[in-house]
Amino acid sequence: MPVSDTDRAAERVQIDLLRAASFERRATLARSLSTTTLELARRAIEEAHPDASEDELGVRFVAACYGKALAERLRRYIEACIAGRQP
Repeated sequence: MPVSDTDRAAERVQIDLLRAASFERRATLARSLSTTTLELARRAIEEAHPDASEDELGVRFVAACYGKALAERLRRYIEACIAGRQP
């Protein structure tokens, strides 16, 4: 069973409001939630690694949000760019 700190009646009202909203409104809410989540993730990584470079923070962010494989590809790309090699 999912854990929730929202009262059931309040949750029902939220669901009803979402169902009644236009597609555009639901899409706007989803985009806003996604943006906020990514911003909070980035901020948490920055706070956990205050001495990390922007490149390192970017790699850590990609690892946390999109996976280690993509983060490793990004790290190699950044290293190639710094070394002046064609990535």
